[in-house]
Amino acid sequence: MREADLYPPLKSYLESQGYEVKSEIGDCDIMARRRDEPPIVVEMKLTFSLALVMQGVVRQGMFDSVYLAVPANKGWKLRYRDIIALCRRLSLGLLAVGQNGVEAHLDPGPYAPRLKTKPAARLLREFERRVGDPNSGGITGVAKMTSYRQDALRCARALKAGPCKASVVAAATGVRRAGTQLRDDHYGWFDRVERGIYTLTPKGQAALLEYAEITRTLIE
Repeated sequence: MREADLYPPLKSYLESQGYEVKSEIGDCDIMARRRDEPPIVVEMKLTFSLALVMQGVVRQGMFDSVYLAVPANKGWKLRYRDIIALCRRLSLGLLAVGQNGVEAHLDPGPYAPRLKTKPAARLLREFERRVGDPNSGGITGVAKMTSYRQDALRCARALKAGPCKASVVAAATGVRRAGTQLRDDHYGWFDRVERGIYTLTPKGQAALLEYAEITRTLIE
């Protein structure tokens, strides 16, 4: 397929809605107008790309109604939700050219996002609880040092001397969720000796050695 192959179905689609359609008006791939209504602009590419988005954004500097048009291929469909979200945020329309013609997936319009308050609050809590900046931004494939892991290290250090009650660990470390962390044992660091009493596992002892430097910052 060539980019020029997208034009005939797009032209027919717009004309069926009463638009007069012309191509290559200045830098615009397609411009269409219906009677005295404001014109619309369509930018075409064979794949949904940053270059296509940038073309659309540039056209928005002149016209309110700008569409992006791409073939409705398999690769496009795999990213459908992300593409729709991006176009909606940028107030760009989206047209898909398929074997059965053109389908409008999104019309240009103002974007008024509703903030996701619960996820945002969760991230802010993590920011406030985390001590220091123990992670290296951009690194993948390694365990993140979260505030939860930091609290688990505090509990592990408190158990280093031997078995102890969860309530004593909570009081000694200031970790209010100590009892829950010891019971849930997400990292395999703790072992329940008897009701309410926990000890450190070999894996927990190894964690104290691995994170010795970080653990020191947690008690300073």
